[in-house]
Amino acid sequence: MSGRPLRGALCLTAGLAAWHIGPAATWLPGVRAALPALGGAGDPRHVALTFDDGPDPRSARDFLRTLERLDVHATFFLLGSRLHRHPGIGRALMEHGHELAVHGWEHERPWLPRLRRDIRDVARAVETVHRVGGRRPLWYRPPYGILTGGRWEAARRSGLRPVLWTAWGRDWTPWARPDTVLAELGASLRGGGTVLLHDSDRMSAEGSWRAALGALPDLVAACRAAGLTVGPLAEHGRAGPSLRPPSPGRGDAARPVQLRGPAPR
Repeated sequence: MSGRPLRGALCLTAGLAAWHIGPAATWLPGVRAALPALGGAGDPRHVALTFDDGPDPRSARDFLRTLERLDVHATFFLLGSRLHRHPGIGRALMEHGHELAVHGWEHERPWLPRLRRDIRDVARAVETVHRVGGRRPLWYRPPYGILTGGRWEAARRSGLRPVLWTAWGRDWTPWARPDTVLAELGASLRGGGTVLLHDSDRMSAEGSWRAALGALPDLVAACRAAGLTVGPLAEHGRAGPSLRPPSPGRGDAARPVQLRGPAPR
C-alpha cells in the first residue's frame, strides 16, 4: 500500500484512536474542572457521596450499618456481573434508601476500541440494576473512571448520564487508612463536590475498604460542620438530575470542608 490509500488508512486509524481515547482526558482534574457536570459539580450546599466496585457481601453489611447510623444516603456504582450474583445486596441498598447506578458489567481496562461490546455490557448492567432495584438507573461511571468513545456512546444509548468525581480518597491503596483518606479528600473537597470512595476491595488492595468505612463518620461530621448536607447524586443538583451546577446565590459559594481525621496510629 502506498500513496493516497496509505494516507487514507493512516488518517482512519488516527481518527479511530482519537475517538476511542480522546474522552479519557476527562480523568485529569483540570479537564473535569472545565466540564463541571461531568465532574460531578452540583448544589454548593450539598456533597454527593458515591461508592464504586460493589456489591460485595464481605463489606456491604458494614457500610449499610454505618450509613444508617450516620443517617446518610449514597449512590452506589455497581458492577452488573456482581449485582447479578448478589441481588440481595442491591435490594438491601434500595430498602435503606440508597441509589443504584451503573459501573459497567465487568471492571475491565479500556485499551482497545470495542463499541459493540461496550453497548452490550452497559445495557446488560442497566437491565440488571432495573430488575433488582425496580427503577432505571440515571448515572454511569466507567471502570477506572476512564471514558472512551465507546463507553460514552454506550451510556448515551442506555440513557445514562456519565458522572466522575471532584474528590477522591485514594482508598484503594495498600497503605490507605481512615486518616489518609480524609487527608486526600480534604485537599479538594468543597460544597457542591462529588466524593469517590470504594465499598469493595475486589479491584483494590485487600481490606482497603475498611479505610473508606473508617473515614465516613469524620467525613460526614466535617461536611455538616461546614453547613453542607450529604446525600446521593439524585439530590445533588437544584437544576435536576442533569447535574448542571446551579448559579451560586448570595452566601451560596462552595464552602471548603475542613477534614481532620483521627491521628495515625
